Amino acid sequence: MVPFFGLDFNGRSPIMRVGILTGGGDCPGLNAVIRAIVRKGERHYGDDLLGFLDGWRGVMDGEFELLDIARLRGTLPRGGTIIGTSRVSPYLVPGGVEKVHRAMETHELDGLIAIGGEGTLSCASELFDEGIPVVGVPKTIDNDIGGTERTFGFDTAVTIATDAIDRLHTTAESHNRVMVVEVMGRHVGHIATWAGLAGGATMTLIPEEPFDIVEVCDALSRRHQNGRYASIVVVAEGAKPKKGTLEVPEDTFDEYGHIRLGGIANLVATAIESRTGFETRVTILGHVQRGGSPTAFDRVLSSRFGIAAIEAVHDGAFGEMVALQSNEIIRIKLADAVAELKPVSAQLWATAQEFFA
Repeated sequence: MVPFFGLDFNGRSPIMRVGILTGGGDCPGLNAVIRAIVRKGERHYGDDLLGFLDGWRGVMDGEFELLDIARLRGTLPRGGTIIGTSRVSPYLVPGGVEKVHRAMETHELDGLIAIGGEGTLSCASELFDEGIPVVGVPKTIDNDIGGTERTFGFDTAVTIATDAIDRLHTTAESHNRVMVVEVMGRHVGHIATWAGLAGGATMTLIPEEPFDIVEVCDALSRRHQNGRYASIVVVAEGAKPKKGTLEVPEDTFDEYGHIRLGGIANLVATAIESRTGFETRVTILGHVQRGGSPTAFDRVLSSRFGIAAIEAVHDGAFGEMVALQSNEIIRIKLADAVAELKPVSAQLWATAQEFFA
């Protein structure tokens, strides 16, 4: 293995063997990141690049494919990830951390690039503390990773949600209905806020601001009394009512400890219809927000992140994550990036509220 921070005798960055993994939920732009890493890694540095299959599971099980420029041709506009993903964590598998260390030695890896969201990058941060040379790339359509103004996939998700809201406006107006649109957003409401603003929503409900269903219904009633008989209510999947204002089921969790979400829109719609008498329908966008081709913005951001990630490996900037700040790609510590989730800013939320009913 090449020393983590070494240069050759000519002052050049040495050829390296670098592993790449994608973890967590799939996201538009993942392939663009991989493509950029491989392109600069192969052409500029002469690196050997290994794509581990299905996230951390592939690292632990030793399942990978060699990646080169030819393999990545045509993947820039392609959604998902060609090397697969999973939510498996070495910390949830007996002997998982030891397996990661063994994989680094067995495959003679000089560095690892982990592309993922809060879970994947938290794992990467902990592994760095245990001696694994890892660089992080922030990936989440929720846009909730700290230290970066934007994560790739977010713009695509907002665009998809906005298009859906635009389409629902016409059917709501045709039938004098209230349409409740549920979008992704487990702990934060970035997608809901942006899509609600862009789509002209009547009201938006987000996890950061518990809602009172009575206030929601009163606002809709006032709007419809003015002769406007169509409303769009955008709801983030993690939105919560204020205590005692709306009965919701107890939380359940998946095998990885994540709260199972989805369906809050049905509860909101039922309450609206029963309290106001307005015909109300629900659209849950779900995984359609994750799929398909990334927007131009996300393709460019992904490409910038990928180039910056392989450069960070060659600079020995392990334990760090590439990030977007003031439209420049910088590096921040992984530990700082995952210390807390990034909520919707007070300024943006205040702007959104100006357009509520």
